[in-house]
Amino acid sequence: MDIDLTAARLAALGNATRLRLYRALVRAGDNGLTMGQVQERLGIPASTLSHHCRALVQVGLIRQERAGTSLICRTNYAAMRGLIGDLAAECCADAAPAAEPAAAEAQT
Repeated sequence: MDIDLTAARLAALGNATRLRLYRALVRAGDNGLTMGQVQERLGIPASTLSHHCRALVQVGLIRQERAGTSLICRTNYAAMRGLIGDLAAECCADAAPAAEPAAAEAQT
């Protein structure tokens, strides 16, 4: 796990507007959404949307690509799975082994 990258990604998602934006893109699937569609769904000004998209692009959680006059935003699912996987892999890593049920009863 790259702890600095993980922290940056979690920090980017720690903003309510960015989290709403990210969730909308995750729900949209591989096709993504145009900036106009995202703006319509979130009801925020274009300049605010651009600011929040930039923050998610910088940490690699989303990608943007130009299609004619539209700017399409898509979730980087590999980055999302990596982030979730890194967090899940650390679950209980330092926990003491659980006592056997019979051994625990014998001690009481």
